[in-house]
Amino acid sequence: MTFRPVKSQSAAKPAMEGAGVHIHRAFGFGDTSESDPFLLFDDFRNDDPAHFQKGFPWHPHRGIETITYVLAGEVEHGDSLGNKGVLGPGAVQWMTAGSGIMHQEMPKGNAAGQMHGFQLWANLPSALKMTAPRYQDIKGSDIPQIIDDDGTCVRVITGDFWGKRGPVDGIAADPMYLDVSIAPNLRKTLPVDTYSQAFAYVFAGAGTFQDASTPRGVRVEKELGGQELNIRDMSGNRTLVRFGTGDEITVTAGPEGVRFLLISGRAIQEPVAWHGPIVMNTRDELRQAIKDLQNNTFIRAQG
Repeated sequence: MTFRPVKSQSAAKPAMEGAGVHIHRAFGFGDTSESDPFLLFDDFRNDDPAHFQKGFPWHPHRGIETITYVLAGEVEHGDSLGNKGVLGPGAVQWMTAGSGIMHQEMPKGNAAGQMHGFQLWANLPSALKMTAPRYQDIKGSDIPQIIDDDGTCVRVITGDFWGKRGPVDGIAADPMYLDVSIAPNLRKTLPVDTYSQAFAYVFAGAGTFQDASTPRGVRVEKELGGQELNIRDMSGNRTLVRFGTGDEITVTAGPEGVRFLLISGRAIQEPVAWHGPIVMNTRDELRQAIKDLQNNTFIRAQG
């Protein structure tokens, strides 16, 4: 077994999307080589309804898959396939836009006015860019939860983990998407597919991740047997942690515990050309998508 070194850590940055929704963006609309097959990751957490209630009105998607995971509040949604409903706490919406779909998401706070969720964009390979759109709406109660003997809790949204398989399937990037909670001061090692890109997003508490080397400013700890472990500085709220290659990660929770998303997927390694929520391989394909929007031919007949 080889643990994955920490390549980098960065704080999610404030941004605004939709009709004025205040979010924090961990990555997106930049160089995709470090995140391939993932394109964008947003944390839409807010306690003020004025900062999210206007939501994300009707907009197009093509060439990608969008994954919405709700922790608090609700998200009303609808699309051009006729799907509509409400995502409650713990629920997941996985939408394969494929050849084209029109979509809207309207967040609603809980009784205290709080809204919290995440949106991840996964790329589609060129062979599937124009596939038929597909939609998966998963209730929170249908997502398997594993509680280890030491109290570690893992919700398996997609992928295989500790003998459980997430309910979201048929995803091009063959991803693993986990919601992990670790008790205070506990050190935990978690398996990750060797051939996948992987990152963690810390959104509650704090923890430290074992590293392979000792960069400046990073403290060194010793295990009981005296072996030195190189530990990254504490990663707290809204911190993105990118990992190098290997088949496991090690994290030590801080005094309040730590909760993070652990996400991995196989890199597609294809050119990326995008225009907002439309992501293709070439500029010509983007121009065609925009022309389709203008000519009302963006939504393809399925059958």
